[in-house]
Amino acid sequence: MIDEIIAGNRLALSRGLTAVENDTVDGRELLSKLYSRGGKAHLVGVTGAPGTGKSSLVNQLVLKLRQDHPEKKIAIIAVDPSSPFSGGAVLGDRVRMRDLSGDDGIFIRSMASRGALGGLARTTSAMAQLFDSAGFETIFIETVGAGQNEVDIVRLAHSTIVVEAPGLGDDIQAIKAGILEIADILVVNKADRQGVEATERALKMMLELANGGQQEMGHHHYSDEEPQTEKFSSEGWQTPVLRTIATEKTGIDELAVQLEAHKEWLFSSGEWKMRERERVRAELLNLLHERLYQKWQGVAGKDAFSDQLAKVLARQISPQHAVEVLVDR
Repeated sequence: MIDEIIAGNRLALSRGLTAVENDTVDGRELLSKLYSRGGKAHLVGVTGAPGTGKSSLVNQLVLKLRQDHPEKKIAIIAVDPSSPFSGGAVLGDRVRMRDLSGDDGIFIRSMASRGALGGLARTTSAMAQLFDSAGFETIFIETVGAGQNEVDIVRLAHSTIVVEAPGLGDDIQAIKAGILEIADILVVNKADRQGVEATERALKMMLELANGGQQEMGHHHYSDEEPQTEKFSSEGWQTPVLRTIATEKTGIDELAVQLEAHKEWLFSSGEWKMRERERVRAELLNLLHERLYQKWQGVAGKDAFSDQLAKVLARQISPQHAVEVLVDR
């Protein structure tokens, strides 16, 4: 499978992605053996509230990039929400990307969030790693349309596009802390709607406030002691606010230009290395947490958690005390 993936066999890549998504032994081995081939892809996160037109925007942007650079291979990972009741997911983003079908230089993979919060699935990073190792130069990651606290993408992507649309809330809604502060490029899609001027004005006001806070607090730096949770615009890059109408291909050319400009800035400023370090660091921490939990389950036994849960429900002990007991085991 490794040789076939390197050779560009799409069926082998599909099977490899399934093994990685399901976190099988074969999937882990595949990632380990291909890891040295990666580290070159430009990871682009696309996030925003439901209904802003993220899928349609990615569809048109990828078409434009393929027209400008037909030699480049582009992958798309579309994360869809899983139902909290049935556990299923529609995986319907590919329906909106039918224009990309039939292009051997494009690979679209949908995946369910499987209950994970933050807009991504648990194995999204691993799947992006496999695409990177398979020779895809640009990887788009479209997150679940979760809203204000959907900021996990900032720990994975080199460039983050935040998509807004007129008519989804008042001006204050656009300024709320969280999702907008992670944007490298802000896009007001569906710009033919009424209220686009107010939305654009609110976004620009938010950027001015964020830049003011940056001057007071100094630039953010990654550290080994604390996880990175916020990312303001770094010195030298001014976050643009662009208008687009994805269904009419309006504004897509300018968006492609800004995305390429941001990539060039990442390298020239040294920011690429910082973000790559933070991305790998976050992935290591997630894997460490997961493995430690699995190891704890094997040591404590299957009934340990249930026993403490019953005591907490009966108000015999507090949740904090229960955790202390579980950790001691």
